[in-house]
Amino acid sequence: MTQPVPFLEIWRGGYLESQHLGHAVVCDATGQIVEAWGDPEAVIFPRSSCKMLQALPLVESGAAKAAGLTRRHLAIACASHEGAAIHTDLVRTWLGDLGLTENAFRCGPQTPSDVEAAEALIRANEKPGQAHNNCSGKHSGFLTLGQHLSAGPEYVDLDHPVQQAVRTTFEEMTGLDAQGYGIDGCSAPNFRTTVHGLARAMARMAAPEGGSVRAKASAQLVEAMIEYPDYVAGEGRACTELMRAAGGKAAVKTGAEAVFTGILPERGLGIALKIADGSTRAAEAAIAALLVKYGAVEAADPMVRKRIHGPIRNRRDIVTGEMRLSETFLSV
Repeated sequence: MTQPVPFLEIWRGGYLESQHLGHAVVCDATGQIVEAWGDPEAVIFPRSSCKMLQALPLVESGAAKAAGLTRRHLAIACASHEGAAIHTDLVRTWLGDLGLTENAFRCGPQTPSDVEAAEALIRANEKPGQAHNNCSGKHSGFLTLGQHLSAGPEYVDLDHPVQQAVRTTFEEMTGLDAQGYGIDGCSAPNFRTTVHGLARAMARMAAPEGGSVRAKASAQLVEAMIEYPDYVAGEGRACTELMRAAGGKAAVKTGAEAVFTGILPERGLGIALKIADGSTRAAEAAIAALLVKYGAVEAADPMVRKRIHGPIRNRRDIVTGEMRLSETFLSV
């Protein structure tokens, strides 16, 4: 087995302090690897980086159209949002349109990472709800699909028609049988695949073949993410800022434990990467560097530079170190 390779270095006082290793694959729509680092066949949990695949059955089944969902709905169905008002307002309206309340969710409550939303809850002496959960958009999509299929309320169960549809789609898009599964932070199953398989799925979304139902559904989801990056994550978040910087050339999605995916429609390429130690800063640096390499963003863009180079500051705002891409990975 090929070992992970160094992606990002942390320097302090002129000395190497830390090093983050990982795997990455850039793939074309035929499934061929264009470029790879580390082990392309490393098996990983995609976590939230594959929410576009989890949302595909919502669109290709006709459930999204039947429910009158807009591109904002599709964007938040792919989101790991921060619980800001724009996110919770849309989710609650969506639930209301389904004739449901937050009690229908199976994702659990979560304190919003959006500071304004969190402070508003404190001032109102209210507890966070399930709409604040960063996966509530995905779960709204699950509930919509479940209603369309006339299925029961326990939509996160592995044998539920919603999760069966998700698994089938996941395996068809990655081109691999799922190599086991785990339960994600939001209680939904998360199926394992290889870094190569995940990149292949992203490439298939970047360059969907012909005019099939799946091709159209893939394009709708990618276009929704690109048009509404603020719904996919939120202010200050890497997904939102890098998609804005890309100006329509890329859709990107983070996942817990340092997974990142990228979809480049103009190039017909898909990207998947995993940092071995679960470091978010290294995953963000790696996806930003790959977006630069493949022409989706400019290296000089401030949203790119801060993720690749830092600098690292202490609590007095003194520069104490810097980040550098490893020479075994890329130079940006």
